[in-house]
Amino acid sequence: MIDGAMQDFPLTLDRFLDHAAKWHPDAEVVSARDDGTVGRINYAELHRRARLVSAALDALNIKTGDRVATLAWNTQEHVEAWYGIMGMGVVCHTLNPRLTAEQLGWMIGQSEASILLASSDLLDLAREVIGSSTNGACRLIALGPVKDDNDSLDDLLGQPSQEIAWGGFDETLPSGLCFTSGTTGAPKGVTYTHRGNYLHTLKLLQADVTSITAREVVMPVVPMFHANAWGLPFACPAVGAKLVLPGRYADGASLARFIANESVTIAVGVPTVWLGLMDHLDANGIELPSLKRIMVGGAPMSQALMDRIEQRGIEVQTTWGMTELSPLGTATPRVQRRAIRAPPAARPSVSTCGLPMAKATLWTCSGRSKGTSGSGAPRWSIVISGRSSRPLQKAGSTPGISQGSSGTVPCSSPAAPRI
Repeated sequence: MIDGAMQDFPLTLDRFLDHAAKWHPDAEVVSARDDGTVGRINYAELHRRARLVSAALDALNIKTGDRVATLAWNTQEHVEAWYGIMGMGVVCHTLNPRLTAEQLGWMIGQSEASILLASSDLLDLAREVIGSSTNGACRLIALGPVKDDNDSLDDLLGQPSQEIAWGGFDETLPSGLCFTSGTTGAPKGVTYTHRGNYLHTLKLLQADVTSITAREVVMPVVPMFHANAWGLPFACPAVGAKLVLPGRYADGASLARFIANESVTIAVGVPTVWLGLMDHLDANGIELPSLKRIMVGGAPMSQALMDRIEQRGIEVQTTWGMTELSPLGTATPRVQRRAIRAPPAARPSVSTCGLPMAKATLWTCSGRSKGTSGSGAPRWSIVISGRSSRPLQKAGSTPGISQGSSGTVPCSSPAAPRI
């Protein structure tokens, strides 16, 4: 008997954008611009530009295994950079622009990023980041047009260069690096692999998780610098869904206008975002008929806010995850969402965090000392293991992290899954 060799290829993330460009070439990626305009590009053209990003990075002597950092919002240019970086086997280190320059400088010092790609409106912060870092070799390049003499990626894309092949490397190669927000202690550097994010994408697309198809118009308000925007920049190209990117604007008025203009069907973000949206809609008597579902995570959503949303005919899907999980761990399937929406007296004892995705294993600890937090909320642990080429230690007043050994990350939530 011959050993099976069907679909014997490495699970690398470049395949998602390759697929979108080939089979959904006209599906759009739409971005809100700082000047109030809207940028549009289809997957075929975005794929072409992302390949040019790879060529530009290669011309700057960036090679497989190197690190390139990004300091940017949810925009077309950021998506192009992601695929351009990851497609050639380079690690994309996403930075949170809401942190201080000192904290970000420490982070790029730890990752040893060779280049920092920054949105045009974040160039001043980016200069402070590099100035405060021990990584003096990091080169700053702007994503988009610039008004000063700073290097711009747009200029580099226009220079003659040879095409760089995507993929062809081991699927266990690191694809991204993200520091946690510190909700479970000091921020931790989490390294993602191509295989891990590829499998996370397939789980994300399951019918009882996001059930995203080519018919959907998806708006991730959750930022790309926070846990891969919950994997949506991979999931949408994988099925050819229209991707709507709000840029830096997450206020109720901006989101309402974007949702209405682009006919968004699924919007994703934390509860405070949807509180702002509902307040704006109520104050101005606005309806959003295209919006069918809101996916929420990051913090528990109050029943009052959930009721306000669902009174408009918009379904609420609650989720739970961690940066260390790529990040989604659980999601409420449709049948469970109906149970949660039942009147309080008829509502069964179900978790508002939902059920684990396929092959995700969670467990609760027994006993008050190990099984509950001080507030009595359920508490559980997830085993995280990792290895770094060099230990990530505390630097000055900046929180330290360690990736050197296995351990558990305790979490507590008033809506913890009962599994």
